[in-house]
Amino acid sequence: MNIILVESDEITDNLVHLNDHRAEHIVKVLRSQVGDEVRVGVVNGGKGKGKILNIKTKFPFGVDLDIKIRESQHQVPPLDLILALPRPIMLKRILSQVTALGIGTIHLIQAKRVEKSFWESTIIAENGFKPFLLHGLEQAVDTILPEICLHRKFKPFLEDYYPTIRESYQYHLLAHPGGQNGLPGEIDEKSCRTVFAVGPEGGWVDYEVQKFRQQGFVDCSIGERILKVDTAVVALHARISLLMEKREHIYNQES
Repeated sequence: MNIILVESDEITDNLVHLNDHRAEHIVKVLRSQVGDEVRVGVVNGGKGKGKILNIKTKFPFGVDLDIKIRESQHQVPPLDLILALPRPIMLKRILSQVTALGIGTIHLIQAKRVEKSFWESTIIAENGFKPFLLHGLEQAVDTILPEICLHRKFKPFLEDYYPTIRESYQYHLLAHPGGQNGLPGEIDEKSCRTVFAVGPEGGWVDYEVQKFRQQGFVDCSIGERILKVDTAVVALHARISLLMEKREHIYNQES
């Protein structure tokens, strides 16, 4: 945990009382004392410092902070993810990982090789995403929660919903082992908004690939190796982000 995140409704007159895992982290990991400052952020808000006014170092732990927010919230990352709903344990990992890397919106969708029972898992049925998103933010020292959108049917998502958001993206990338293109030829604009789609274990079926192509997606491969979904998501995110950063560097040199 590299930042202590608090909700806006926890703050009263710049003061917040912590008595959960955040207080335990301050006591047992940071080993902070009264008068020390810790890095603090407001969920979907700014970042700053929290000065410790009181601290209870024995269980149950407790910490009182006087918060000063000095930085405004960052922009939403220019990268969105379409993800065929994976197994719940893998979904939890992916949510934390991509949030730490930086993601704007995550669309969870049905696909041919997605078990329908996955939609009945606790994390989906009880909207239990937030702890895993917060874990990613705490790691990355960020405050902006990604948006999670659920789409239980494949065809309505691509034929009805996706056309309503298609124009907001410059690049539409479909991760597919048999992809006809490589990523380097696809990301060539400064700060371009991009969406990438990653399939289930076993990959997209031909019908799904064709439907994505009809919506302007370019199917891409990142190599001959077949990766697990969580590995593929991180690898793709890293490669796309690197291409964006390279183009940004070139643009700044030309300006």
